[in-house]
Amino acid sequence: MLSVGETGTYEVGETDEYGENYKPTGKMSVTVVSAKYVTPAEIGTSNKPKGQFVELTLTIKNVGKSKARVMTYGNLQWEDDQTAAQDATTLEGVGEGPELDTEYKPGQGVTGKLILDVGRRGGIVSYTYSEDPEGAAPFKVKLPK
Repeated sequence: MLSVGETGTYEVGETDEYGENYKPTGKMSVTVVSAKYVTPAEIGTSNKPKGQFVELTLTIKNVGKSKARVMTYGNLQWEDDQTAAQDATTLEGVGEGPELDTEYKPGQGVTGKLILDVGRRGGIVSYTYSEDPEGAAPFKVKLPK
């Protein structure tokens, strides 16, 4: 679990054409640069969040030896002690700054922002995209209260 200012790594891999026999093929690092709660006006939208907007800035880098894909849209869930995991992705802020969702060649990295809609301040955001059918969330971010 990562807090603001921390860096962690996670494994990426692939399965065969039947979606079985997972094997690790690479490694990614993720740094939580910042997590800032924002209002709709601050991000230039008239859309109201279901809960609370948070601007999450991440640096993602391929630290492995093979290319790897990152797909955050639809693959970020928020939960806390009171609320079960909910999709937190939004289309807010898309098109501003570098895209985190792309294919990374070895050594390539990007720092980008995601606008998430979380239930309330605090809680945990989990990145759930993995080819590993048995794998846990590749990384989790603990949001500040």
